[in-house]
Amino acid sequence: MKKIALTIAAVASLGLTACGGADTTAEANNTAEATDLNMTTDEAVADVNAAAGDAMNAADAALDNAGQAVENASEAVENAAEATETNAQ
Repeated sequence: MKKIALTIAAVASLGLTACGGADTTAEANNTAEATDLNMTTDEAVADVNAAAGDAMNAADAALDNAGQAVENASEAVENAAEATETNAQ
């Protein structure tokens, strides 16, 4: 009778161990998925920040170019005015 009781106890403990392992595996999978989601979110935030930085640099360059164009136009007007004065004399 003791052998039967020991066998039942062993089978029951194996069954509990198997069930407990499934929960641990599910928790590990959920943790891995959450970690992957966090990494994906972090990568997306980094990409957005990089794109914003690139946009700011492009806007800054465009403003510099516009300022240079205005300066060039001003010099062209000044040169034309000087040329008109020289030709008038």
